[in-house]
Amino acid sequence: MSIDLILITGMSGSGKSVALRALEDAGYYCVDNLPPELLLSFIELEKQMAAGKPVAIAMDVRSAASLPIVPKQLRELRGEGMHIRSLFLDSTTDTLVRRFSETRRRHPLSQQVADERDPLLRQRALVDAIELERELLADLREQAHVIDSSTIRPAQLQAQVKALLAAPASQLTLVFESFAFKRGIPVDADYMFDVRMLPNPHYEPSLRDLTGMDAPVAGFLAQQPSVEAMYTDIERFLQTWLEPLALDQRSYVTVAIGCTGGQHRSVYLVERLAKAFGSRWTTLKRHRELEKG
Repeated sequence: MSIDLILITGMSGSGKSVALRALEDAGYYCVDNLPPELLLSFIELEKQMAAGKPVAIAMDVRSAASLPIVPKQLRELRGEGMHIRSLFLDSTTDTLVRRFSETRRRHPLSQQVADERDPLLRQRALVDAIELERELLADLREQAHVIDSSTIRPAQLQAQVKALLAAPASQLTLVFESFAFKRGIPVDADYMFDVRMLPNPHYEPSLRDLTGMDAPVAGFLAQQPSVEAMYTDIERFLQTWLEPLALDQRSYVTVAIGCTGGQHRSVYLVERLAKAFGSRWTTLKRHRELEKG
């Protein structure tokens, strides 16, 4: 029998356990830290049991020595007709350093430093471990849909995972995301567009406290020739390249659009693009700064 499989990988401290709990709530049989050497035999056992329950497996850098075999295993399983979706949880290095410092946990790749009492030495050792982890996981990240958990709460992360689950596994899913440059660039973007040069509703007193989802802001931006030109250029780019991406077996494509505050221009363009492409592709919307509020 066929099994639906979700593979969760990612950086230590990026929220893999939170994502796994969301999948467990959604009815998945979840396995944490499965050694890659056991993946194929585990799947074969699941087929024999014929339980019919979708499976979610988390792997991380604790299995560093055997992680390189995972991409080949996934190709083999897909060749057998399995539906596999890969999610990679990521965060900025600064965020990961802060999380490890707050919890006082040791990174799985960190080495004992000469003087544990020196905070600078501890932080340097932690940063080195995080960068090494990025190198070891680079191939898995390249083949997965990336979720940036740097600036979102656990509840938001769970909601994003569940939204991705609701999208059909057999076709390309477009994720449109608005964000504020002043709060950092999302690390999960496949394509990123900077719209800070467009007229800013923030400087219109009647529009300042509204968002790009409100009619007055949308009306203001729709009247700006430069906004229309930007929209047309992004739409044309995506219309040209989405089909080749789908033919290349991509499951998800994240398009991030950023302005200064992530409230007006980027939100308006995300809303408009999601509506335009929703008739052809499965689309999801995320407004990073609005969701934080």
